[in-house]
Amino acid sequence: MKSLVTGATGFLGSAVMRCLLTAGHDVRVLVRPESDRRNLKNFVVEISEGDLRDHKSLQRAVHGCDNLFHVAADYRLWVPDPETMYDININGTRALIIAAHQEGIKRIVYTSSVAALGLNPDGSPANEETPSDISAITGYYKRSKYFAEQMVKQLTDEHHLPLTIVNPSAPIGPGDIRPTPTGRIIVDTLMGRMPAYVNTGLNVAHVDDIAYGHLLAYQHGKQGERYILGGDDMTLLQILQTIDVINGTKINRINLPISVMLPMAWCMEKIAQFTHSEPRATLDSIRMARKLMFFSSKKAQHELGYQYRPAFEAIRDAILWFKENGYSN
Repeated sequence: MKSLVTGATGFLGSAVMRCLLTAGHDVRVLVRPESDRRNLKNFVVEISEGDLRDHKSLQRAVHGCDNLFHVAADYRLWVPDPETMYDININGTRALIIAAHQEGIKRIVYTSSVAALGLNPDGSPANEETPSDISAITGYYKRSKYFAEQMVKQLTDEHHLPLTIVNPSAPIGPGDIRPTPTGRIIVDTLMGRMPAYVNTGLNVAHVDDIAYGHLLAYQHGKQGERYILGGDDMTLLQILQTIDVINGTKINRINLPISVMLPMAWCMEKIAQFTHSEPRATLDSIRMARKLMFFSSKKAQHELGYQYRPAFEAIRDAILWFKENGYSN
């Protein structure tokens, strides 16, 4: 059984790769020539160089594979050129799935995101059926994932694809080499750079639990269905306080209103246009913070057998990994 994994040099993709190897799959990974390959080190995988924007490389990558786990995405909350993100997340996904269909791949698991889902106005956990509207989705990344998922659903229906969609929440754990926006919260807290917070919330899950959820979706997921792979709902303050407890520190933080953060984020974005480095806060990220991004994984639990460990363990494992790899020095 040979499975192609995209995004295996990244955080979630590498966890999916490890999970499949443990389950006995032969794994091929699609890797951009310039990618940081530390997450592939010491793992026996076949490397196929290519890019989601290079359609011929996608045809080479899927050739001879039985399954596809499409995890790769351009995941940034600030981009100077959103067209590149849309090209990768939407057009690249379409090209890859069509190539997989033409190759006759037997099973496809597409990694969407809870970013593509709707939210409940009262802050209660949303599920797969919570109505979503593109007009209510903030930011280029979230919009790209929304449009990509709609496109994937259409392709699945038109071609009767053996495809299941998973919607991970905020993964936390080892291997976050970039780090992701969620991982950066942990690193910044360890470095004493989080003296304030806003009243927002995330659904936090261990990256290895989400990865195992991909395997369960491959084994038990229904064609065309989507499944939230999440964990515990936590406010940002609870996340910061958990980091403090694990790190053995105690910090009294200031609660900043959104109205104060917006002009600060505007200034950071203007500076980033000259420095070409991602700002620590963006207008989109602050606008997102107006809502509690809480989600329920009950459907995945009931239909797939999905389980998740407490968020405390996910945060603890992430802290240990960041410290061991020099991120908090």
